[in-house]
Amino acid sequence: MVQPEGPNPQQNEDVAIDERCETGRPPLYRVFLLNDDYTTMDFVVLMLETIFHKSAVEATHIMLFVHKQGRGLAGVFDREIAEAKIAEVHEQARINGFPLRCIMEKE
Repeated sequence: MVQPEGPNPQQNEDVAIDERCETGRPPLYRVFLLNDDYTTMDFVVLMLETIFHKSAVEATHIMLFVHKQGRGLAGVFDREIAEAKIAEVHEQARINGFPLRCIMEKE
């Protein structure tokens, strides 16, 4: 009878393997809305409420910060989520004829 190739479980009974995989949390990314001279304040608030799930008060506060400071933090997310939210904002802005842009920065 031919024995299959590979490790023989009977030969490895006394071998202790101590492998520890330490997985850290994935890096987070800050998503910022950028100010422009054409996107309406109402549209920015709508994006903050619908895409970033902000309350009306918080969305208005962020929108005013964007208007005065040039950019404002919309949220902090995993990379894939941040990219998806940015893509959705850009798509909605394009559909509605606004140049609203978002960027993300590693936290």
